[in-house]
Amino acid sequence: MIRIVLLFAMLLTLSIFSVYQLNRLPVEQNIYIRLGVVLILVFSLIVIARYFILLLFSMLNLYQNVKKEERPKSRKTLPLVSILVPCYNEEKVIKASLESLRNLTYPKYEIIVIDDGSSDDTYLIAKNLEFSDGHRSLKAYTKPNSGKAEALNFGIEKASGELFLAVDADSKISTDALELMVPYFDDPKIAAVAGSVYVTNTDNLWTRLQALEYIQGLNLVRNGQAYFKLVNIIPGPIGMFRKKTVQEIGKYTDDTYAEDCDLTLRLIEAGYKIDYEIDAISYTEAPESLLDLLKQRYRWTRGILQSILKHKRKLFSFYSNFSLSMVLWYMLFEAIFWPVASILANLFIIYVSLLSGFGQMLLYWWIIFTILDVSASIYCVSVTKERMQLVLYSIYYRIFFINIINIAKVLATLEEFFGIEMNWGKLERKGKI
Repeated sequence: MIRIVLLFAMLLTLSIFSVYQLNRLPVEQNIYIRLGVVLILVFSLIVIARYFILLLFSMLNLYQNVKKEERPKSRKTLPLVSILVPCYNEEKVIKASLESLRNLTYPKYEIIVIDDGSSDDTYLIAKNLEFSDGHRSLKAYTKPNSGKAEALNFGIEKASGELFLAVDADSKISTDALELMVPYFDDPKIAAVAGSVYVTNTDNLWTRLQALEYIQGLNLVRNGQAYFKLVNIIPGPIGMFRKKTVQEIGKYTDDTYAEDCDLTLRLIEAGYKIDYEIDAISYTEAPESLLDLLKQRYRWTRGILQSILKHKRKLFSFYSNFSLSMVLWYMLFEAIFWPVASILANLFIIYVSLLSGFGQMLLYWWIIFTILDVSASIYCVSVTKERMQLVLYSIYYRIFFINIINIAKVLATLEEFFGIEMNWGKLERKGKI
């Protein structure tokens, strides 16, 4: 860990030097150009600060968890965990997903499959896998199609467990996930625990870049947020909840396209803590084509914006609910300010470089973000079980992949602002889990 910190410090210094050099370039002395360069400098420093803060609190949280492992376990008996698997037209992946759940090492759990009116053989496949051995069981139900939120609520009502684990039907769970997540609930203020999400079908450029994004852009953020017990989104592929608490706040709602985000925000609003277990892993199938990827991120962005708007009155509730206000402002930064500022900054740098003839501007701009991405990737790969080869993709991750995602976010934001209708946009499964 010390080597990782020293490496990051060295790369951070180089990145700041690039910002300094960028600001010293003798571009045209036009007041608007100079103002733009100053804004670029400020934006660059914000980006560096964001990386540094996330990495700092991520490391602090990891250290905190190491200290926790040294304490004796307080539970004398393990609670029953209900695993909820909502599914709709998942015949290509449902068997592999359910078979992975049957191999979990936790001694006492039930698997509840909720088929949400599939038009394929999803329900029949799940029904044929039913079993019960006294300690573990699998039961499949079917109901008319009404959306994922209602399917999960149906499962909650059928669940017998004190805790429930919500998983997607296109995912496989690490065998020790339940053992790792259950102890968090010894704290009565913990309402939910997020797990890590890894991409399993890394067989083309798009899925490999998503694999890097999941450990750097998603799991790193959750690990940093977990230091404050304020993880803002429990991921659909793996999240454990205290059933009674979820029922108290009204269970899942279907008025957003991000029911997991909305539920998490309502739990924080009610005063509960949301934690994260880095080693509880869900291996999920990621979109393999650019079009499917953009559809997914379009829905994610609009769902997150809908969730923020639903809680907009709490944006300035710093005195009454400081935690929720801070989470909402962070989400606004990530969903709107960050993508817009990043696109404008890139366009400005290209424009000034062409106008002034200073190609160094593009070089220093590329160095800043590449160094940050490489250092963050090295850290994330070192503390997770992902492959070191993913670090190589960070060389063009920001310029190529993130810019595409940011454009999709901005377009989704505009459509949400103008109230343009959308549908769920279900992705076609390839069956590669």
